[in-house]
Amino acid sequence: MLPFSVVSIIGIVQAKGGAGRSTVATNLAVGLSASKPTLLLDCDLPQGTSSSWFAARKARQTTDPLPLSTAGTHFELVRRVQELAQDHRYLVIDAPPRVTEVTRAILMLAHLCLVPLGDSAPEIWAVRDLLGTVAEARQRKPDLDARLVWTRYRAQTREARDLSEAVQHELGLPELQTRLGFRVAYSEALGPGALGRGVVGRGRGR
Repeated sequence: MLPFSVVSIIGIVQAKGGAGRSTVATNLAVGLSASKPTLLLDCDLPQGTSSSWFAARKARQTTDPLPLSTAGTHFELVRRVQELAQDHRYLVIDAPPRVTEVTRAILMLAHLCLVPLGDSAPEIWAVRDLLGTVAEARQRKPDLDARLVWTRYRAQTREARDLSEAVQHELGLPELQTRLGFRVAYSEALGPGALGRGVVGRGRGR
């Protein structure tokens, strides 16, 4: 393990694209940076959704406490974390939408891994595929904390509640209490570098 002192590393991982990884990563990073030195680390290259969001955000405002870095390989990721860990309280890592060596490195580096999940069968299948990689990481890192965070969640429907119960039974990963609703604002906010209202600042712990 790397010699971290006070930094907390949060990985946003999901094997399927479009599940809300970058939405969670960008909003979480901004929320944390409001009170503590935080770095957003984009590993989803060459797509770089978080990097594009960051560029749009910087163009809109000149003063922003949140910096961004990128890493294209797991070797580069480890180097970036080693270089930047001592200067930040939080590192938020946006993973690629597939299981790669970068994904495995994030699981080993992170203190907490959040797995975005929408109410669609392909996303549930992707999480099921990811579970094997999580289990492998836990063989070397038994205290790995991985949790589901629902995105596009329609709390008013019985189907969503039934699906949540089924996922808990099938996947076995604990859920965050805060769930992101089915709001167009979340995806629309990424383009101009803004934030989806309600993504940050409403959590009630793990």
